[in-house]
Amino acid sequence: MSDIKQKRKIIIAVDGFSSCGKSTFAKAIAARLGYIFIDTGAMYRAVTLYALSHGAIRSGIVDEEAVVKLLPEISITFRFNPQRGASDIYVNGDLVEGKIRTIEVSNCVSPVSAIPEVRQKLVAMQQEMGRNRGVVMDGRDIGTVVFPDAEMKLFMTADPAVRAQRRYKELQEKGMPVSLEEIERNVRERDKADMSRAVSPLRQAEDAIVLDNSHMTVEEQMEWFLKKFAEVTNRPSEHEREESCASR
Repeated sequence: MSDIKQKRKIIIAVDGFSSCGKSTFAKAIAARLGYIFIDTGAMYRAVTLYALSHGAIRSGIVDEEAVVKLLPEISITFRFNPQRGASDIYVNGDLVEGKIRTIEVSNCVSPVSAIPEVRQKLVAMQQEMGRNRGVVMDGRDIGTVVFPDAEMKLFMTADPAVRAQRRYKELQEKGMPVSLEEIERNVRERDKADMSRAVSPLRQAEDAIVLDNSHMTVEEQMEWFLKKFAEVTNRPSEHEREESCASR
């Protein structure tokens, strides 16, 4: 553990499809390495929740102009919650960690995420959060847009039916009234929307390492990750390579 935490700090980008367990896995990675975890998907959900509560989304229809007008009002922060051992997300000082996980927010987050001004605001915030490295970020375009120079890029995928079952179980445990059929439909619709949107569509970075976790436990995923992490951090950094070339 200590040897891992003493290695040089890098940026780890975790991209992939919805409900692949990206946030859970990224949190586990951050805890194992002593890194900071930034849930970028929660940031887009927070904007969506704010838009819903301020009338910019009605009957599932997103008024893009109204959403853009709300952006200057929105301040997003993360605060560590010792009871959960993880960070909670706040909008304008109000805790919204539970409110952003509803099916209503899930059904509207893709079109909100596709609004250029929304992405511009949140990408700038994410880049500022990660400028000192030693961070794990999960989302849809971390390795392609937010940090294209990230030293380690993961792309997570899993069978849609498996992802829907995981999401269904998660929401059931929270006491939310949901149907498996509705969740699987939402998962497939989000896949299509995320891959086809005009701004920053979901795509795998050319240098990303693919992790299909359809039939892997969290422990198996971590074992896989630590091997890949060792390979990446044992290689000389770009700065070290430049210094080596200059000294020749």
